[in-house]
Amino acid sequence: MSKVDLVILGAGSAGYACALRASQLGLSVVLVDRDKLGGTCLHRGCIPTKALLHAAEVADHVREAPALGIGAELTGIDMDKIHRYRTGVIDRLHRGLTGLVGSRGIEVVAGEGQFVGPNTVQVGERTIEADAVVLATGARPRRIQGIETDGTHILTSDDALTLGRVPSSAIVLGGGVIGCEFASLWRSLGAAVTVVEGLPRLVASEDEDISRQLDRALKRRGIKIQTGQKVTGVERTTDGVRVAFEGDSTAEAEVLLVAVGREAVIDGFEEAGIAVDRGVVVTDERLRTNLTNVYAVGDLVAGPQLAHRGYAHGIFVAEEIAGLAPRPVNDELVPKVTFTQPEIASVGLTEAVARERYGDQITCATQDLAGNGRSLILGSGGMVKVVRRHEHEVLGVHIVAARAGEMIGEGQLLTSLGIAPEAVAPFVHAHPTQHEALGEALQALAGKALHGH
Repeated sequence: MSKVDLVILGAGSAGYACALRASQLGLSVVLVDRDKLGGTCLHRGCIPTKALLHAAEVADHVREAPALGIGAELTGIDMDKIHRYRTGVIDRLHRGLTGLVGSRGIEVVAGEGQFVGPNTVQVGERTIEADAVVLATGARPRRIQGIETDGTHILTSDDALTLGRVPSSAIVLGGGVIGCEFASLWRSLGAAVTVVEGLPRLVASEDEDISRQLDRALKRRGIKIQTGQKVTGVERTTDGVRVAFEGDSTAEAEVLLVAVGREAVIDGFEEAGIAVDRGVVVTDERLRTNLTNVYAVGDLVAGPQLAHRGYAHGIFVAEEIAGLAPRPVNDELVPKVTFTQPEIASVGLTEAVARERYGDQITCATQDLAGNGRSLILGSGGMVKVVRRHEHEVLGVHIVAARAGEMIGEGQLLTSLGIAPEAVAPFVHAHPTQHEALGEALQALAGKALHGH
């Protein structure tokens, strides 16, 4: 049996960030994981999907090149080479992370860790006791009862990441972030894609205007969108999948991607005394569970399942354990990005949530990117929307645009610092950039709009 200050179960974004910060603060740390350092984000999530999306974007650029006077032709898609590129990115980041964790004196234990008590984690024959335990076991693809994935024609997002071919056609079940990203990816690589979403709109957690913009943009790219649609059955055909919907309609495709979200990995937690509710660990605002000195972070905690949120949770808990009394992570101020073509990015309150909270005190300004020089150069439209409380601070920033993820940082500062548009409207935004549209929206809220119609 070994005794340390802190044992962390799970080495994904939340777990390794907690380990790094705790070691920085002088705590002895053991980091336990059955898989590789970096977890879902690095190996089966953020990094590999964005690598594939970049390859798909390049394919789109090649198709567009002749219209710009560039002699280029897309002659084929080599998935083996694309996957080598993907794994090359992952391997390089993994080596860097492994070296960083090793340099901090953190002990990494490879194996199936089990939380067995308030201060104890079991890994095989080894028992590790600690003054504090952090649960950071992450999430896995959610499954639908009655739909059995097979890895070839009925896929989880994990399966889709390593699929060795571009499907000729695909039905994507789920119009959230994961579903929309894979739909965008496969369409760019040449597949015929249909997105099926049970809710009335895509990316339902985003502002309604943003959802409508994304819906139109994907349809312009030839992606079929079916919202408010319930699946009643799935069956294999000779060369693909047949999906049945309410109303006795059906659709067929080579593959079906089940992308209805992810579920927290909480196996064995309740038996060990951890309070769980609706599939997530119950914590207070300081991420403490019902057991003394046991914390839960990242995808285990109700809220947006985002790697950078988990990373922030890990840092917060390490500082909490070390007695620094840090400020809790506010989910409303965590930025979100969906890496479709075009991207969407947001932070803060949607207009609907803001109106629920503040009623008629809410004012919004939108700036259409159709007249933005940089957007025209990139061949992308979109919009910027800013939500503010009348005569008070910016509450939310919402963007649809090429590379919107690179623009949301300014929106995060505005919402996190509680700045009023009048205070920042005079700031000069570089030209020609898409950021100018955010500046224009702020000017409109300050009563100084120049380019609004």
